[in-house]
Amino acid sequence: MTLQILPVTGLPEIDADSDLAALIAKAATYRDGDVLVVTSKIVSKAEGRVLRATDREAAIDAETVRVVARRGPVRIVENRNGLVMAAAGVDASNTAPGTVLLLPEDPDASARALRVRLQQLTGLRLAVVLTDTFGRPWRNGLTDVAIGAAGLPALEDHRGRTDSHGNELAMTVTATADELAAAADLVKGKATGTPVAVVRGLGHLVTAEDGEGARPLVRASADDMFRLGTSEALRQAVTLRRTIRAFTPEPVDPGAVRRAVDAAVTAPAPHHTTPWRFVLLESAEVRTRLLDAMLAAWQRDLRELDGWDDARIARRTARGDVLRDAPYLVVPCLVTDGSHDYPDARRAAAEREMFTVAIGAAVQNLLVTLAGEGYGTAWVSSTMFCRDTVRAALDLPAGWDPMGAVAVGRPAEPPRERPARSAAAFVEVR
Repeated sequence: MTLQILPVTGLPEIDADSDLAALIAKAATYRDGDVLVVTSKIVSKAEGRVLRATDREAAIDAETVRVVARRGPVRIVENRNGLVMAAAGVDASNTAPGTVLLLPEDPDASARALRVRLQQLTGLRLAVVLTDTFGRPWRNGLTDVAIGAAGLPALEDHRGRTDSHGNELAMTVTATADELAAAADLVKGKATGTPVAVVRGLGHLVTAEDGEGARPLVRASADDMFRLGTSEALRQAVTLRRTIRAFTPEPVDPGAVRRAVDAAVTAPAPHHTTPWRFVLLESAEVRTRLLDAMLAAWQRDLRELDGWDDARIARRTARGDVLRDAPYLVVPCLVTDGSHDYPDARRAAAEREMFTVAIGAAVQNLLVTLAGEGYGTAWVSSTMFCRDTVRAALDLPAGWDPMGAVAVGRPAEPPRERPARSAAAFVEVR
């Protein structure tokens, strides 16, 4: 098989009055089975996707559905077609001053329309790939990728086949359309003014039907392990850190909890101390023993100290069901070893508060990290009201003060939406 990549030269400047397919058809001689690789910018111009805009950032905002990562003025975003790229594909190059160029509204539809017209004009069986320039995570430099396609499969699935050594391929799916886009860019490009190339010799890829287009190249969010930049991932984890009241019975990965504890113990603490201990209740028997002991202590105190009747006690203690129903519990404990011993009550109270703030920061790290692992949590204060009972049930040292309990598990349902909360209401500037 001989493979050729040929530039299509001599195309004029394209605008909204141009018959792009006719211009491409006249610019070169084509053969049956050719793949025409077309820079999306000229398709955008032919479709009138030129926007007069003095503020490129506003144009990017309009095309963005999700910010993936941001560093200074640079934004990697997801656009309306699910493409993750710099600046939503809004381009201020190769367009008149005072204007910006947007990507085609539906690149696959544009590829199909261009293919239909080219096949009518040439009488040949052709495929069309629309491209744009992308950066890539972990790699320097830019390359063209397919954002629209018609007449060929964008992906080639090799799973189930065997390699030259007889090993079955289990993961290999080739991004054929992206390979064609990158190869064609070797003979075209912005600087040369050659927006179209022909890839010849791959006629076996060209199909009678338009096919699914380039959409299969876009990774589904559920399969995307690198969906967000670092700061965005942290912000999303903080947002996802919601109190969850119902969990599925799916077991919790103990390794995920230990990774969360690794993050928890990086919290700031006074006097270079490590005032945290995390008791991980991985045994259902231990969880039940603790919760039964706590329930008995609560019932006794509410009856004897508060004078509540049984019905009211039952309603109050039912709040603990979130702990009983969770498949995993963590009991964070405060240890004040290393605290200063002040003789006056005022400074002694402040010293205790410093340590309490430290464990609050540690627990927040724990909750956010678990949210990043896909787990829901509920931090419940009940162990703080019966510390002696908890210490006895879990055989903890006398100096360990339980600071609530964290229920961990997969959420049984998504948390309800809540309105955005502006920081302005909580900020005072002096």
